[in-house]
Amino acid sequence: MKAPHRRIGSLRIALTLFVFLVMTVSGVIAACVFLLARRFGMIPPAYMATIIPIMMIVGSVLVGTVLSALVGSKFLRPVRRLSGALDAVSKGDFSVRVPVSRGPEELRALQESFNHMAEDLSGIEMFRNDFIDSFSHEFKTPIVSIRGFARQLARGSLSEEQRQEYLDIIVRESERLSRLSTNVLLLSRLEHQKIVTNKTDFYLDEQIRGCILLLEKQWSEKEITFDLELEEIPYRTNEELLSQVWVNLLGNAVKFSEPGGLVEVQCMRVGETVTVSVADHGPGMEEETLRHAFDKFYQGDTSHASEGNGIGLSIVRRICELCGGAVAVASAPGKGTKFTVTLPPV
Repeated sequence: MKAPHRRIGSLRIALTLFVFLVMTVSGVIAACVFLLARRFGMIPPAYMATIIPIMMIVGSVLVGTVLSALVGSKFLRPVRRLSGALDAVSKGDFSVRVPVSRGPEELRALQESFNHMAEDLSGIEMFRNDFIDSFSHEFKTPIVSIRGFARQLARGSLSEEQRQEYLDIIVRESERLSRLSTNVLLLSRLEHQKIVTNKTDFYLDEQIRGCILLLEKQWSEKEITFDLELEEIPYRTNEELLSQVWVNLLGNAVKFSEPGGLVEVQCMRVGETVTVSVADHGPGMEEETLRHAFDKFYQGDTSHASEGNGIGLSIVRRICELCGGAVAVASAPGKGTKFTVTLPPV
């Protein structure tokens, strides 16, 4: 598809040629009219040298004006419509669309490009609004909780057991707020990062085992067992960055597993690529949740009963993209969830 400025240039050339053609045709028509008038003796010979050029010019202008008004108005109507739509977009109305006309190819391409642009801007605006709403909700919830229980503590008429309970809630909500801030800052940094720096050599299987140990408190409380099938694979990338992928995926698997459940982890070479999968046998995801699994702040649990802020999987996807890999998810209600990370060879 041609670039927009090239299309505009082509339209400008077409308009110039059109005007030139109209003026030429109108001039020829005027000349023919006055030559016929001379032949039938309507114009004296003495005035031919001066009148004909003047009348040709006047006739050319008149005929050209009429033809331009008739033909040009139809040709320029979609251009004026497009101009009005651009003005609407500049004022923040991204719902406007222009009908694709049957005119020149360049004009049709320009109209289609405008509609695509308006559609993309509309999606970005909708995503921005959703992001702000979700972000505000995730920050507001722990702040309101902390404020409420702090006010209860300030009253002083509480038993020691109540005081300890309220303090535990404040500490827990503070930690939640801290994790949210950390994840938002990390995701913001990753979205602006283009390449992976600080690469080191390490073993993927050992890194995954280390991440499982980091989450020991969570899985030991629920008595989760792990089925590990980890091939010894040397790898080279930013070790700290990649560990965020395994911590998030393993943490989700533990969180959504039933007490006494099983989490299966595989790490192996498949051809020239490396594949790591993390599967749980929890409640699984509905189709709608599955479609938005990697969206920022999206949570299938609209009641927010489970701990989380909907940023972890966005971080996972972005890190995989930076490393030149990808992440996919397969899930169904009642059948658990399986995340598969594919990494390029080193």
